[in-house]
Amino acid sequence: MDLLTQDLRARMAAGELIAVREALAPVHPADIANEIGGLPAAEAATVLRLLTPGHQATVFGYFQAGFQIAMARRLPRCDLARIVAAMSHDERADLWKQLDESQRQALLPALAQAEREDIRRLAAWPEGTAGSVMTSDYATLSPGMTAARAIDHLRAEAPDAETIYSAYVIDADRSLIGVVTRRELILADERQSISDLMRTQFPSGRVDEPRAVVAERIARYDLIALPIVTEAGRLVGIVTVDDALDIGREDAAGRLARFGGTGTLGGPDLDLRGSPLGRIFRLRLFWLAILTVFGVITAGYIAGQEAMLAEALILAAFIAPIIDMGGNTGSQSATLVIRAMALGQVVPRAADIWFVLKRELPVLAGLGLAVAGLLAVLAALTQAVSGAVLVVIALTMLSVTVVGGLLGALMPFAARRFGTDPAAMSGPLITSVMDLLGVVLYFAIAWAVLGPLPGGGA
Repeated sequence: MDLLTQDLRARMAAGELIAVREALAPVHPADIANEIGGLPAAEAATVLRLLTPGHQATVFGYFQAGFQIAMARRLPRCDLARIVAAMSHDERADLWKQLDESQRQALLPALAQAEREDIRRLAAWPEGTAGSVMTSDYATLSPGMTAARAIDHLRAEAPDAETIYSAYVIDADRSLIGVVTRRELILADERQSISDLMRTQFPSGRVDEPRAVVAERIARYDLIALPIVTEAGRLVGIVTVDDALDIGREDAAGRLARFGGTGTLGGPDLDLRGSPLGRIFRLRLFWLAILTVFGVITAGYIAGQEAMLAEALILAAFIAPIIDMGGNTGSQSATLVIRAMALGQVVPRAADIWFVLKRELPVLAGLGLAVAGLLAVLAALTQAVSGAVLVVIALTMLSVTVVGGLLGALMPFAARRFGTDPAAMSGPLITSVMDLLGVVLYFAIAWAVLGPLPGGGA
């Protein structure tokens, strides 16, 4: 559905704001955000201000981070404060981290004391940890409550809690001692105590754990929310299933950006809508400069084999498909290993590395033989190629396929061992490394099979 049809825009231009508000009211907030997120920030802010305060906060939460900042600059302070106050606790903490100091100082006086303290507490946790994505919108019970009293208590807390499917039982020190579900409360005898109903064995997360670990735990146990505790066991927040989905989506996007050579080794990755043009240019130039260096080295090595190429010119015709195969195979293997790491199937330890090698080697050998045979047949059918040159082509294709695959499989383990995101190695970087190794293997095998040629090639 196109929310910003010419009719709607015409009504806005004519000042028929009530009609615009009524047209937007039944539309899902995500659809509104998707549509107005493509507008200039000033125009989007005008549309946003037509909605009710609660609706504004929900729509604002669906905007990309960069667009939220642009909108924050356009909205009057009182409007921004009203939106921030109505946002979920974790979303407003995320927004707070993105604001610069002047924006924070302008916003703080317009917020209630409780909201200011909640933002500061949630925003204090380092990026990438469970604490950085948790929310303090959760429901708690005390072990001495009856089921009837607990239901009344949850009914009172419901407007301020992100989810009350599960309630968390805490003691006087806020230590998490149990969990009880809404279903268990409804089915229980109303006089039964929470201490009898609650489960004392349940999954939880540490506030300083990586957020990806917490998201994986939510998926593994099929949870609506996961309680987050401190090292001492005190409940400080929850991470919900929608947060886990966002984490998975963001991490996947980040891995894709870095593997494609458009992401950073640390810090935020490029955002097509929100990143400044200068930053997009600098980061892409960084990767392309690295790849250019590898290209020059590769070209220099090929130029050094001029004598051999002059005597056996046919070798030059097969450089491109041979070195391309090494990069392609390496990228395939790296992608499989990175995916296995993301799913928790392998970790950087000797047993898992050996497992991957045992799985990959037979496959790579089979792939190498298949593509080597295919290239040799095609070369024999399309080119006037001697038997010796066919042997060089086939052996090199086999070699680069196996070496490229092994390099791609091992690089993610090496990256993890050195504390780097495996995807940060970049797919183009693997390809460039294999370009260089491919030509070295090609001419080494050519020298070994063909011997020193009359023109002095080595």
